[in-house]
Amino acid sequence: MNIALFTLAYSPFEGGAEIAAREMVSRLKGKNFNIFTYKFNRNWLSLERGENFDIIRVGFGRDIKIGKSGTKKYYGRIWGKISYIYKAWQEAENIHKYKRFDAVWALMASYGGIAALLFKLNHPSVPLLLTLQEGDSEKYLILGKFGLVGWFGKKIIQKANFIQSISKYLADFAIKRGAECPIEVVPNGVDIDLFETKYKESELKLLRDNLGITDEYVVLTTSRLVYKNGVDILIEAIAKVKEIKPNIKALIIGDGPELNKLKLKIKKLKLDREIIFLGQIPQKDLPIYFRISDVFVRASRSEGLGNSFLEAMAAEVPVIGTPIGGITDFLFNCQTGLLMNPEDPEDLAEKISYILSHKDLRDKVVKNAAELVISHYSWDVVAQKMDRIFNSLKS
Repeated sequence: MNIALFTLAYSPFEGGAEIAAREMVSRLKGKNFNIFTYKFNRNWLSLERGENFDIIRVGFGRDIKIGKSGTKKYYGRIWGKISYIYKAWQEAENIHKYKRFDAVWALMASYGGIAALLFKLNHPSVPLLLTLQEGDSEKYLILGKFGLVGWFGKKIIQKANFIQSISKYLADFAIKRGAECPIEVVPNGVDIDLFETKYKESELKLLRDNLGITDEYVVLTTSRLVYKNGVDILIEAIAKVKEIKPNIKALIIGDGPELNKLKLKIKKLKLDREIIFLGQIPQKDLPIYFRISDVFVRASRSEGLGNSFLEAMAAEVPVIGTPIGGITDFLFNCQTGLLMNPEDPEDLAEKISYILSHKDLRDKVVKNAAELVISHYSWDVVAQKMDRIFNSLKS
């Protein structure tokens, strides 16, 4: 089965959606994938071959800037992303002439989704699978970019032959936007083995020493530094926790456009000693940071699913989040974690203090959360469901 996958970003530049696609491609050995993506870095190969995939990177790329935290800035220019749509579509048309595609797969109803839509309109008989991974607010998904996000997103949803959404929230959104095809909720998965990694006490001590952590409680968040992820709310909550528990540290892993604004907030609240920005850290290196943490927090304003929560749960760290979007699929208050009131740093501070002070509750939610992730969110379980969906497109 030959499949054309359209996605603006792909390895080595990847977030949760792209990691999910890579995990699926690596596990679906009976399928062959042509992955049409954008060449953010001019040093990347335009064509990269793997066991069951070809990565076709369109565009010319550019020299990648290195941020102050050492993070590579891959985000790209808007005109390059727009040109990707046409170039990816044309590359797919050229390959389709000699290697017919049995299905088209759009990773999100965005740039890659528009390229897939153009191909679908030109080849109506080729089934289109749309994966909804969007983490933006419903308002943005309808009105963003002068309404273009909503207009194209609605067209892609209506033309899809099958929709796979990563949460019930996104499945409901697809129905609201006029989906008439089958919809199945298949969440992103977690690399269970990776996040269950055990470390020697000497390794954990070395990391604590390097971060200046002695006997403090450690709060961790991992996310892009964007408004929707509510890192500003966490910072305000830490200021309030500090009044109750002075021995508190917060580690912020990630990078993004809000970085400078967040640093100013930290300076204003005099939290320079309590909050540490670690920049972007490769996923394979994340588990040790979970192992030195006492609680994971993301005060999301919107969320398609929230893979970082699942990673924390697999690493046996109690989690605190908002009852927003796809988070409610797995985060049940006082069962698999704690729910906080949205936009409420005072409530978050109370929840952080409470989970740090109540070992029985902590042990309970950690156990329940780990069991849930293993049974429902391993990549092998997810891959089986995706394989069945692809096979249904072919029949």
